[in-house]
This record gives sequence, structure tokens and C-alpha cells, in this order.
Amino acid sequence: MFKNLFTPIKIGKMELSNRLVVPPMVMNYCNEDGTATERFIAYHEAKARGGWGLIITEDYAVDPKGKGFSRLPGLWDDSQIDSHMKLTERIHKYGAKIVAQIYHAGRQTNHFVIGSQPVAPSPIPCPSNQEIPHELTVKEIKEIVEKFGDCAFRAKKAGFDGVEIHGAHGYLIAQFMSPYSNKRTDEYGGSLYNRMRFPLEIISNIRAKAGNDFPIIFRISANEFVPGGRTIEDTKAIAVMLEKAGINAIHVSAGVYASAHTIIPPAAVPHGWITDFAAAVKKVVSIPVITVGRINDPFLAEEIIASDKADLVSMGRASLADPELPNKAAAGRFEDIQQCIGCMQGCIERLFKNIDVKCLVNPTLGREIEYKITPANNRKKVFIAGAGPAGMEAAIVAAKKGHDVHLYEKTDRLGGQYLLAAVPPFKGEITTFISWQKTQLNKLGVNIHLNTELTPDVVDMEKPDAVIIATGSKPTIPHIPGIDRQNVVTAHDVLNGKVDTGHNVIIVGGGLIGSETADHLANHGKKVTIVEMLPEIAKDEEANVRYFLLKDLKEKDVAIYTNAVVKEIVDDGVIAELAGKVEKIGPADTIVIAVGVKPVNDLAIKLEGRVERVITVGDALEARKALEAIEEGYSAGLEI
Repeated sequence: MFKNLFTPIKIGKMELSNRLVVPPMVMNYCNEDGTATERFIAYHEAKARGGWGLIITEDYAVDPKGKGFSRLPGLWDDSQIDSHMKLTERIHKYGAKIVAQIYHAGRQTNHFVIGSQPVAPSPIPCPSNQEIPHELTVKEIKEIVEKFGDCAFRAKKAGFDGVEIHGAHGYLIAQFMSPYSNKRTDEYGGSLYNRMRFPLEIISNIRAKAGNDFPIIFRISANEFVPGGRTIEDTKAIAVMLEKAGINAIHVSAGVYASAHTIIPPAAVPHGWITDFAAAVKKVVSIPVITVGRINDPFLAEEIIASDKADLVSMGRASLADPELPNKAAAGRFEDIQQCIGCMQGCIERLFKNIDVKCLVNPTLGREIEYKITPANNRKKVFIAGAGPAGMEAAIVAAKKGHDVHLYEKTDRLGGQYLLAAVPPFKGEITTFISWQKTQLNKLGVNIHLNTELTPDVVDMEKPDAVIIATGSKPTIPHIPGIDRQNVVTAHDVLNGKVDTGHNVIIVGGGLIGSETADHLANHGKKVTIVEMLPEIAKDEEANVRYFLLKDLKEKDVAIYTNAVVKEIVDDGVIAELAGKVEKIGPADTIVIAVGVKPVNDLAIKLEGRVERVITVGDALEARKALEAIEEGYSAGLEI
């Protein structure tokens, strides 16, 4: 079935067992001095064990002043080699190959990360980071070239199978290559030939220090998606120059920080959306080409290679969601693969807060050591109230430990409110996680009780050893005059398909739920208005996800009132206070309330003294996002 995906391939003299690549992703798992932690090593080891042919580790800084995040790996000093040698030794035990991506952030960092002014080819700030960088002198450029070569040599000494030069995503090398950021008029600026001088000198320096047989991959943004930035035509010309300079493979990505939604695209972006860029590069070079970009399924990866668009496929967040993806695909266990749903909650949202990365669908990410499931010494009867994602996760883990697990759900289906989360545009892949959970429950023999609410009477009768409460939350109903009118419904009712809203709809509340409900209705031909009391809507959404949500709302002509407080609901609209003035907003056939949710946790109180162990998780504990709920469900199942 995967005759292309599991075919060996060579990058230079490095032979890979398959075409599946883990691309570099910043995890913030290292020590601040750039040395590897056991957490960092275990994270990569899980992927090697999972069958990935090539692992490219993230952003090994060539200089501590070139870090973009606080806990990146580094090989700017010989003292760092030993810790990273432990990493490569562990990876090689599984037959995988490992390459160190080496980089300098240039202007895409801040003084609070590196303790000094960032540097760049020109004194122009990154639009996202907003710090004016120091313009590098020719002498300073030459020094950085040497640091790249030294870093690559240390990578070789540490046992890495090669290096990847990070020339993508708007970092220092990319800054030199692009007229978007390089405004120099000396030998490092102006023409394409001059702008390529810096990366070509780096390649030459690495070859001189690490040898001609040491594989070098070059990562590049095919299109920067910014005014005045490089396009695919520039990139094709660059690719030819890079091959002539002696690199062994090209890793084709996209974007810079100012177009961050193209670097790490959310679920609103189509699968494999930049594979045509890789295909264009592949036509002008004879070395292997690696593609990337929202590829989360092995069938997609196989199709890309079969279509001759690329030679290898990077599946970044897919490898976070399931480090065992290659082994499962090879064994035909497709229903067991946990797919990335493009939510961004655990990865990018946390990364750009400069904290460690997690994964919504895989709570073991970064916790591979502490979250190991081992059989329980004593088999217990475990009851779980609520079959949303937190309850199902708890049931899966408890069942894997060997417990007798009973999952109670008062409705007729599994999934809880996460079923509603999958309804708005671009959110359909959420169902893949619900489906995965249901499959695991069935395989593990969990006793599922639908249309059955777990009550104190049931607990008294059945006498479980432990109860996990995952009863979720319910919509908050504000105290607004007119709230009890017949045409007033909740966002949950709309997403559940329980109400016909008519054509004109007002959404009271512009948070995540309200904004996505508005987008859902607008995409079904409704004329929608959002009324929000805060200055902006959807502020609780991750930035890249929010970018596409706001774009779609604008394209669908959704009217948005911010700094607007609803004072009363009337027959055909609402009375709101805007900038000190009271006015009517309408007309409206239906008023949809979406002002948040509150926990449903009455059962916890009622079970006090009745059960030896009671654990409350997810929204039943405190209304938050699915990331926290699923992690708490996993942890609760592990504790029993």
C-alpha cells in the first residue's frame, strides 16, 4: 500500500530506511545553556522508536546571541557536545538517522531572550518582533560564517549524521537572501548573487571543516508571502546555486514571522498546500527534495511521493500527535493513528509564549518518561461520568492499566461538547480525534453506558473503587432583560442543529464560541452580527487560527460591534450601549447567547464520603480549552 513511502533513499552518503521525516520544531525542552536534557532526548527517542526514517532536530544555535527562544539546543561551544552525543547514540539504536538543524535567528529574536540587541543584514526591525537590529559589519558577517562551520563540525563530533542549514522562515540566512529584509549595497546586498554570498560562504565553511562527505540539507522558504519578499521563481534560481555549492538535499517550506500563518498553518489551510512549490524546485535540481505543510496522514504522504512532487515528506505536528505513525502505517493499523487536528493549542500557542510545547491529542508529548502506562498492581472498578474528550481519555488510560472501566454518558453519543467544536468551518478534523478515542475504547473493552447518567444511587449500588468526574460545562446565561424570549437560544443549540435561526442572527458574545458560531452560520448563508463587550473578538484563539477566522468573517460580511454592552433583548434585536450611546442593533430573527460556559460538577459534592477516590477533570473542574481537559483526563486515568 505504501510502496513509495517505505522505500530507502540516500541524502549524500546518508541512507534512510524510508521517506518519512520529522522536521525541526522548537520544543523548548533543553537547558538554557543549550545542553540536552533527558526530556529532550526522550522526546526524540520516541520518534526513532516509532519508525521515522530521518529526524531533524530544531534550531541548534551557532551563537547564544542568535537564539530565538530561551531553551533551544546549542553547539556554539565544545562543552555542549557530550550531552548531544547521548541524544544521537539513543536515536541510532533504532536505525534512524538524525540531523542537526543549525541556525541564527538574526532580527527574529528579542533582547529579553538574548540579553542584547538582535543583529541583521540591515537595521530594519522584524514586523513581528519590533526591535531595531544592529546592522552587521562585514567583519561580523565573516565571524558568523565561521560559527556556522564550527557548529557543524561539533555536530559531526556529537554523532549527528548531517546538518540542515536553516535558510527559511525569515531567520538570519533568509534575511540576507531576501530583498524584503536585506537593503545592503555592499558585496552582501543588492543582486541575487550578492545576497547569496552569505549562505554560500557558510556552505563552503562547513565543507572545509566537516568534510565533503558530511551531508548538508538546506531549508528554504519557497515563498515568503510578504510584500517585496522572495517568490518561487527566486527560490528555483537559488536552488540551482545551492546544488552547485554542494548541498545534498533541499527542504522546501514557506513564510517568515510576518507571515507566520504560512510557516505553521492551522486547520484552515488545505493539506499539502505547498507541495507544488517542492515540485517546482524538484524540476530544477537533481538532489532530493523534502516537502512539508499540513501533511498529517500517511496516505497523503504516499500520494505526494507517487505524484513525484517530492522525494521525502516532513510530517511535523503529525509526529507530535503520534510518534508511532510510521510503524502503525507500515503495519496497516490506520485506525490507531492519532492525527494532528491543526488546533495549535499545545504547540504554537505555547511556543510563542516561550514555554514548553504540548499536544492536545497526545498528552505524553514531552512527558514520555513520566507518562508511561504500566499495569496496575490491583484491578479496580473505575466509573467515569461524562464521555467528552477528558472522560474518554481517562477511560482509555485506566483500561490500559488493566482496570474494569465503566463510562457513563447521559446523551446518546460519545464526544461531549467536542462534537460541537467540530461543527464550525475548518474544524472538521476534530472528529478524527473523537473517532480515535471511540476506537480505543472499543478495543480495550471499556463498558459504555449511553443515555445513562452516573448518579449517587448508581454509585451506591455498584460500589466502584474510584470515580472520575468529567461532566464538562454548560452555557452561561447572563441576566439580561428579555433573555427568556422565544427567539433566544444558545450557541450550543445552534451547533447541535436543534434550532432554525432564520436568516438574520445576532450573536451576543464574540469569544471563541461566539465567533466560530457566527462563522458557521455565515457559511450557511445567514446574515450574522456579533455584539461583543470587549475591544476585539476571538482574543482567546491562537493567533494563526484567529487570522483565518477573522479573514473568513470579513469575507462573509459578518457585522461586528465591539465595546458594545447588551442592555436588553427585544423582539427583533438587541439594545446595546456603544461608546456611551444606547442604540438598537437589528433586525434579528434569532438572538444567540455565547458569553461563556460554567462547570457542571454537582456530582463531586454528592459523592463526598461515598467513594474512596474521586477525581474531577476538565471543564467540570474549571472551564478551559480541550488541551487541559484531555491532559487532566490522561493524568486521572494514570493515577488510579
